[in-house]
Amino acid sequence: MTRMLIIGPPGAGKGTQAERICDRLGVPAISTGDIFRANIKEQTELGHEAQTYTDAGNLVPDSVTNRMVRDRLSQQDVEQGFLLDGYPRTVAQVEELDRILEANGVSLDVVLLLTADKDELVARLLGRAREQGRTDDTEDVIRHRLDVYDEQTAPVVDVYEQRGIVSRVDGLGSIDEVTERILTELPS
Repeated sequence: MTRMLIIGPPGAGKGTQAERICDRLGVPAISTGDIFRANIKEQTELGHEAQTYTDAGNLVPDSVTNRMVRDRLSQQDVEQGFLLDGYPRTVAQVEELDRILEANGVSLDVVLLLTADKDELVARLLGRAREQGRTDDTEDVIRHRLDVYDEQTAPVVDVYEQRGIVSRVDGLGSIDEVTERILTELPS
């Protein structure tokens, strides 16, 4: 059983690696974006609430996000482990996740921190923007997103560093190389 969080800057390959790790381990990936979309599609009460924020162009508040994560982590398919992607993003969300996991009698085993050189990330994201025709992803916008990530995520990583469960993994190289690095970092 492995309960983990994958975290890293935009462009580090979290989504790609989360999918590969979950396939290898047979555990579900839990992404807040996926949870939002599922609740909105299924027209749940939480989905309606989240949609009022997203339709207005606002971030979904922690209170709604936390309830969605709590609901998702109560489902049967997570009993043998899971991989969180995109949550928690703030220290307040770390505290809420602790309460959720404690209520379920479990805790995180490992926090996988994908690291990468900022200039390499900018190059990756600019390439992705060109491929996808995203003209709004300029170098300035990407560098700002990376700065915001650094500011918001550093405190989250610090909390887990103090608990001794952070494994830093170099996110540069081929997809297979990064996957193998991650798998060697997982608790046995």
